[in-house]
Amino acid sequence: MRTRALTLTAVCGGALLVPAPPAAAHAPDPRERAPRPAGGVQEGSVRAADLLGKVKGCAQISRGRYRTDERAPANIPVCGKGDAVYWKADMDIDCDGRSGTHCNSRTDPVFLSATAYRDSHGGALAAESLPYVVVPGASPIWTPAAHGIRGGTVAAIIYRNQVQYAVVGDTGPTDVIGEASYAAVVNLGINPDPVRGGAGEVTYILFKNTAVSPIESHRAAVALGEAQAKKFLAVN
Repeated sequence: MRTRALTLTAVCGGALLVPAPPAAAHAPDPRERAPRPAGGVQEGSVRAADLLGKVKGCAQISRGRYRTDERAPANIPVCGKGDAVYWKADMDIDCDGRSGTHCNSRTDPVFLSATAYRDSHGGALAAESLPYVVVPGASPIWTPAAHGIRGGTVAAIIYRNQVQYAVVGDTGPTDVIGEASYAAVVNLGINPDPVRGGAGEVTYILFKNTAVSPIESHRAAVALGEAQAKKFLAVN
């Protein structure tokens, strides 16, 4: 993950109780009006509404706040509740890792052939086929590893009443948040174009001290994610 110029959209890598930042009134995100794959995929039986009901507020665990894009205001906190951390941001497209038909140096002008975390064979992850989320690089704002968030941590992504499970697969800029792999974006029915695609109003819930094994197994991510989501609902 890395930051694009503004004209290309940002891409990539004691709790204080504060109210969740209100959603800003704005026109529909122009990226969401672009053509995108039909439908979307709901994974597992846990309902998006139930998860969203548990993350309405924000016990902020980050020391500061993040931007959604290079020049956007820094107004996105990382929040914590029980065995989960979460944030609400937009979704930009990470196309890094193994080159494929849709993710390569021709389709993505800032394509990188590496990801921060590797598969079980030591190779880069494949953004084109593996749903993963990108977390900010460690910084004074927040250090993910200090809260049990590492490569392979399982996550639930919520968009338009759909739940998609994924792994932490890459890291990005230290001051920008809100990104997922090409595969995750496609599964949610969002425009996956690496330059013009993406969406707004996405919730990311990451479950602390979890590890999908092997990291490249989406089936394993769904099974572990569903179990963790049910546990999160039961104890919070």
